[in-house]
Amino acid sequence: MTQGGRVLPPQMTHSESPKERSGSIVRDVVLIVVLLGVITVLHLFTNTSPSAMSMHMLYRRLYYLPIMYAGFVFGRRGGLITALAATLLFAPHAQLSLGGLFGANIDNLYEIVMYIAVGSLFGWLRDLEEVKTADLRQVSSQLEDAYRKLEERAIQLINIQDYTQSILRSITSGVITVGPDGSVATANPAAERMLGMREVDMVPRRIGMLFSDDGGLDQDVVKVLEGPLPRMVRDVRMVSRAGRTLHVQLSTSRMRDIDGRILGAVVTLEDVSEVKALTDQLIRADRLAAMGELTAGVAHEVRNPLGIIRASVQLLEDPDSGPLRTSEAASVIKQEIDRLDRVIKALLDFGRPSRPTLMATAVTDVLSDVVLFTRRFASQSHVQIEEQYPAQLPDVIADADQLKQVFVNLISNAVQAMEDTGGTIRVKVDTDDAFVSVSVIDDGPGIDTEDLSKVFDPFYSTRDAGTGLGLTMVHRIVDDHNGHIEVASEPGAGTRFTVSLPVSQNGSVSR
Repeated sequence: MTQGGRVLPPQMTHSESPKERSGSIVRDVVLIVVLLGVITVLHLFTNTSPSAMSMHMLYRRLYYLPIMYAGFVFGRRGGLITALAATLLFAPHAQLSLGGLFGANIDNLYEIVMYIAVGSLFGWLRDLEEVKTADLRQVSSQLEDAYRKLEERAIQLINIQDYTQSILRSITSGVITVGPDGSVATANPAAERMLGMREVDMVPRRIGMLFSDDGGLDQDVVKVLEGPLPRMVRDVRMVSRAGRTLHVQLSTSRMRDIDGRILGAVVTLEDVSEVKALTDQLIRADRLAAMGELTAGVAHEVRNPLGIIRASVQLLEDPDSGPLRTSEAASVIKQEIDRLDRVIKALLDFGRPSRPTLMATAVTDVLSDVVLFTRRFASQSHVQIEEQYPAQLPDVIADADQLKQVFVNLISNAVQAMEDTGGTIRVKVDTDDAFVSVSVIDDGPGIDTEDLSKVFDPFYSTRDAGTGLGLTMVHRIVDDHNGHIEVASEPGAGTRFTVSLPVSQNGSVSR
């Protein structure tokens, strides 16, 4: 009998209650006892004449019926007990009425042996079947549990997939997945709106073919899939097939499975057109404000030397001034003219900077040259320079000469801040997937909080001899390299300037 795909023993099903099971056992025992009794009565009430011996041979074989039935119902123990009961019932009659158990009628003894053998063997086969049935039942139960867990996991995966699809449908950024060959696999609704194309029209075209001008997206995908960088982020201008111009923040990330195999890449398009328009307006306003500050600074830097030159010229025009006063006035005029020349030169360098020649550059080589150049100058002010570089660094896209100008300026400023007290400058390099960051850290007097936001402003300087354009030029050079510079300082605890430069995409590594 089967139930739920499982084999059940004949004497019991899942629908039987203990009470029903107990009643079934009683019925089986009564049936076996009745059969044994009936067969024995037939032996006793049948005469033992030679003509009736064939009936006795039939009756003694009828004992196999209750024996086999007991073995089938109760197993080896039931079959053996019933066989012994049949033996006890048949043996006395065979000994007294059927010629005995030995000698010429030894077949009666063989019959008894067969009772025991059949009962044991048939019961053993029944027990073996029961064991197999139990094993099958256990395996079936395990399979059902496994199937139930698998079904639950499948439902969870479906729910997660639906949840993920809901997220992708809801976010405003365009998300496109591509396979290992660069062909589009999926695109969310935001990407469809941005490109003016349906997902079915994108799949399985190569991602670069979705744009009239992809802004280098196809090359980014190839570099992420085949190069050392797992992720690239940059701002680009793109033109869709529909002719729409997009200003987006483009993020291309490598996609792997749990075993590390590359499945493809995920491309995220964040439309920053409105942000760029607002940023351009802010930049224009900032430029106008900077121009006003620059004009005021130039006027201040030029007015002071001109005032001193005017006073010196008036002194020269005085007929009562002697040769000594005339010589002093001429010397002052030369100094102020030199000062004006330095200001004008700095302004020209700031207003018309040379365009950087960008190429893969090893930052450690640049820093080693800068430290070698500035170490003697620093030691004169009792300042030590320490270098902390990783064993391996990717190259950056930069102009080596302009980078030297940047770091010479930062280290020189740090030395000048500690020239009265001495101290230590640490040049530290860190890296991530997209940038190499160089920090110049000193333990000097630091910068006041209210002055920290002015350090990159033109003509801002804490030294009387400074033009106030050094850090402004540093900021300009770093911007031209598509990098960024940050400053952090605490009065009395030192200052930290951090310059971050984009990693070279050709995968070069400095050792």
